[in-house]
Amino acid sequence: MTVDIATIIGIVGALGLIIWAILMGGSLVLFVNVPSMIMVFGGTVMAILTNFPLPRVIGLVGILKKTVFADTNEPAEIILRLVKYAEQARKEGMLALEEHSENEENIFLRKGLRLAVDGTDPSLLQRILETDIEQQQKRHLEGKKILDSGGVYAPAFGMIGTLVGLVNMLANMEDPSSIGVGMAVALLTTFYGAVMANAMFIPLAGKLQMRSAEEVVVREMIIEGVMGIQSGDSPRIVEEKLRSFLTPAAQRAMDEKAA
Repeated sequence: MTVDIATIIGIVGALGLIIWAILMGGSLVLFVNVPSMIMVFGGTVMAILTNFPLPRVIGLVGILKKTVFADTNEPAEIILRLVKYAEQARKEGMLALEEHSENEENIFLRKGLRLAVDGTDPSLLQRILETDIEQQQKRHLEGKKILDSGGVYAPAFGMIGTLVGLVNMLANMEDPSSIGVGMAVALLTTFYGAVMANAMFIPLAGKLQMRSAEEVVVREMIIEGVMGIQSGDSPRIVEEKLRSFLTPAAQRAMDEKAA
């Protein structure tokens, strides 16, 4: 696993630009209000807990790792390994892959090789691995729904906080000098909600969806490769089948790397 710099740059950069804009026109202290923060952040978390089961919310932490950490197993590397396994199986038989079925670093590929080496019926092998993909997609979809909900709840609680602040301000109209300060504090909750939604929740939901789609493609490619090896396809045929999963640019990059 490697750190996805784009995610970190995106979040830190967005927050940095907001802080820079604040400092250009005033003081950062004016934008710090603890009750407003508690209202927006706490309210958003409570709404998420109300909407989703606690284990799902806790499990989101693990799923979010995919938005910050990228899988080091590139599709081209997976293809090269599958072609190597196909060559070995072609020469020595499926049992020759038994060691690889225990030591392969990609968990999904290791599972596929193990099933193939055990002589699992091809249709059953495909069904087992496809079920694995479906369950993975469901987990990622639940994670995305939680993040999308955060993107909805945060601005909503920001507006609720603003309304609470306005009510408190209007209830103390005897002191005109406090109206400006009260209005500023009331608007901070809307500000916090907008920042949380647009700098964190919504972008992270989009990144999670993209990562999930990428992983599905790689896993579908692994299924195709393992089944090709199991059916005795030549390494060349296995490679051509798997290359079709890559974009033209990725195919060219793979050719250059091989050369």
